[in-house]
Amino acid sequence: MVTAEWAPYRLDFRFTARTSRESMTYKDTYLVRLRDTDTGREAVGECALFRGLSADDVPDYEQRLSAACSRPCEPAAESSIRFGLESAMQALYPAGAESAFERGEAGIPINGLIWMGDHEEMRRRIDAKLDAGFHVLKLKIGGIDFEAELALLEYIRGRYSPAALELRLDANGSMTPDNARDRLGRLAAHSIHSIEQPLRAGQTEATARLCEWSPIAIALDEELIGADDPDALIAAIRPAYVILKPALCGGLSGATRWADAAERAGIGWWATSALESNVGLAAIARWVARRGVSMPQGLGTGMLYHNNFASPLELRGERLWSDPSRRLVIPDNLPWRQ
Repeated sequence: MVTAEWAPYRLDFRFTARTSRESMTYKDTYLVRLRDTDTGREAVGECALFRGLSADDVPDYEQRLSAACSRPCEPAAESSIRFGLESAMQALYPAGAESAFERGEAGIPINGLIWMGDHEEMRRRIDAKLDAGFHVLKLKIGGIDFEAELALLEYIRGRYSPAALELRLDANGSMTPDNARDRLGRLAAHSIHSIEQPLRAGQTEATARLCEWSPIAIALDEELIGADDPDALIAAIRPAYVILKPALCGGLSGATRWADAAERAGIGWWATSALESNVGLAAIARWVARRGVSMPQGLGTGMLYHNNFASPLELRGERLWSDPSRRLVIPDNLPWRQ
């Protein structure tokens, strides 16, 4: 028999994390712990609710979490809860051969994430990532003056050619149908690999027209939240990429459906963190590694928090590694509930 319990946990950022939507100094999340009563074995997953963004952000979330923990072997309706229970179940009952990542023999390539700030803050962050040896940078845009953002891109391209450095952008829906074409055209002059979610989610026809026209490959991110038919959405919009956050797009099983649909449609995908702790980040990394993905992923968020959990995860330059000799450490004083 498998029992489950959950505990809230507040992750504290090392800095104010800004996007075009909000500024964050902390992120509340939930851990779920499974126990096999026959063997005594335990495993922990993360129900990574993203307030203000998750379709699961409802007033009775904790009651729903308790209900899901009363039947942990059944698929949860809520995406973040499903992610936590699925990842804990897979840790409790490992199946299949370990990947080279899990054995500590290979690292997963990742992009360097540049958070929004004023011009000088972003420039310092960019320099730090470049000095660390990153060959792929992802910049969040839409939070400062657009001309200043163009100046940052010009600064980067003045130091690194497109052959030496890949640039990805994340607009977080900050553009409008009226200004998107002009902005994408000007951004394209700096040899941009892709741009995530230029328009707000839900503008299907406008986004489809933009994907058809855009000189920059468009990736869908927030558009996937709450969508239950990957094939239909991809066919309707025809993006170049989809960005998979398992906590937001149906758990690990949902992310698998999206990845399979993208591959059937002949478009690309990569996975990225929804600002999970090291618990959720490790689960995504294991899933990615077992799919044999070689494209740089968005999994460089483990160092964001003062109070993240000690774990096997380790950043070495532009790769995420797992050290099998180290274990996940969960504090003893968490307020576990059923």
